[in-house]
Amino acid sequence: MGYDTIHVNLREVFYICIKSRDPSLKLEGLISSQGRLPAGHPLLPVLAGKQSSVEAGIGGEDQVAEVLRTSSFSFNHHIFHDLSPTSDFQMDTFLLSPRFGVVLEVKNIGGILEFKDNPPQLIRTREDGHKDGFESPVVQLERNYELLSDWLKSRNIKIPLYGAVVLSYPKQIVAVPPQRTKILYPNLIPSYLKNIPSLEQKLDPDTFHWLSAELLDSHQMYIPKPVCETFHIPFSDFKTGVRCLKCHRIGMVKTPRTWVCPICNTKDHLAHERTLREWFLIFKRSITNRECREFLGVEDIYTANRILTSMNLLSEGKYRYRSYTMDFRLKR
Repeated sequence: MGYDTIHVNLREVFYICIKSRDPSLKLEGLISSQGRLPAGHPLLPVLAGKQSSVEAGIGGEDQVAEVLRTSSFSFNHHIFHDLSPTSDFQMDTFLLSPRFGVVLEVKNIGGILEFKDNPPQLIRTREDGHKDGFESPVVQLERNYELLSDWLKSRNIKIPLYGAVVLSYPKQIVAVPPQRTKILYPNLIPSYLKNIPSLEQKLDPDTFHWLSAELLDSHQMYIPKPVCETFHIPFSDFKTGVRCLKCHRIGMVKTPRTWVCPICNTKDHLAHERTLREWFLIFKRSITNRECREFLGVEDIYTANRILTSMNLLSEGKYRYRSYTMDFRLKR
């Protein structure tokens, strides 16, 4: 994974985004699964609602990223979006400077919000008066503090850590704020960062850049569970076949050199790659030759073998017991 950097010279201070947000595999799986379920399937509204929720969350994180991108600060800093130094925790946004670190937990939950401290909980009241309960973002933020502190200590790094819960949009009304945690809207983030006390420098330039590289190298991309497993949908409910990128119909036919859509006559020699990616997001983390043939709609075992071995998939087992998995971290 390489650096994703943006350099803007502002009053001799460099804004550097070391890591942007990963593409959402959860969103990709939700969209793909809806396209393979028949109209009227009882779980289509559930998947559509979950898709809207994920998209809203991404929109909120993009709001924060844009505010940081267009702001200038009087201190050097590196910014990481969607960072998971271990598989145990994920930070929506982390700002690292030579003097301190800041964790931002971004939430997009509409309605009137009440932060409860005993027990920790977030209560949301909708316009119709209905109340919903959520895990408190304060607890998530504190958990990230602890896990990040442990990660830093394991590398002999000790710097002050600050943090805040960021509500993506001003339409989110806070009736009862948490007692000890700062609540911000995106446009308030710059002033919050600028008002952090000017502490003595904890990291020299070499250590600062080394730590940024170490955070990036340690990042573990989030791979969601397949949609079938998450929502308990039988395999048999989904349509099989290769999807046409032009007309979006399922049912492309394999010819010796390519795939052909019988509806719009589009030819696409890589159509199987997108379709098998859908398999790993919707059905299972692994696939066998037989499953590949059934899903793509090809009969020849050798054709399926050539397709699977051409895609740089990870494999284990031999002969008919061989299965393949996809490493989503590899760019395709």
